[in-house]
Amino acid sequence: MSCNRRCNSLCPNLVISTSVAVVTVNGVDTLLINIPEATYKNNCKYCIIVAQAIPSTATINMPVAISIGGDTATVYPLTNRCCAQITACAIRTRTRYPVCVSTSATGGTFKVLSGLCCAPNNALASLPAPTTGATPATATMAQAGFSAKSTTSAKPKKSDTVTEVK
Repeated sequence: MSCNRRCNSLCPNLVISTSVAVVTVNGVDTLLINIPEATYKNNCKYCIIVAQAIPSTATINMPVAISIGGDTATVYPLTNRCCAQITACAIRTRTRYPVCVSTSATGGTFKVLSGLCCAPNNALASLPAPTTGATPATATMAQAGFSAKSTTSAKPKKSDTVTEVK
C-alpha cells in the first residue's frame, strides 16, 4: 500500500500530537512533542502533526524530541535526514511532518523526511567548541612562548628578534 500524501483521518499512520512543552532532558532544556501511546515500527513512515502551540519559553536553538504516551523519562530525538538534531526554530505549529522511525539496539530516533522550515545552520566550525573569554589564539601564542608585538612597519627590522620553538 502506498502512502496517502493527503494524510486524512483514514490513514493509520497519521499521528496528532497530544502536547508540546519545554522540559529538561539530561540537563538540557528540550522542546518535547508528545504523541499518543502506540507501537511505532522501525523503518515505517508516519505523519506527525504538531497540533498545539509552541510554548513561548522555547528558544530557537533548543533541541526537539518526541515522547510517547506522556512518558518523559524516555524521549527520542527528532532529526533531519542527515541525522542532525532539529532545533525549535525549524518547527511550526499545525504543520505535518513526515517522519521515518529509525531504531537501534539501545534506542531510536524520528527522522523528518521533509517539510522543515528554513532554519539557520547552527553547526560549529570545528571541535572542540571555542570557549568565551580570553582569545584562544592569544592564549595559545603565550603558551608557546611567543609574545604579541605590534609594529608599524610591514617588514621586520633587523633589531626584531625571532623566537624559535624547539
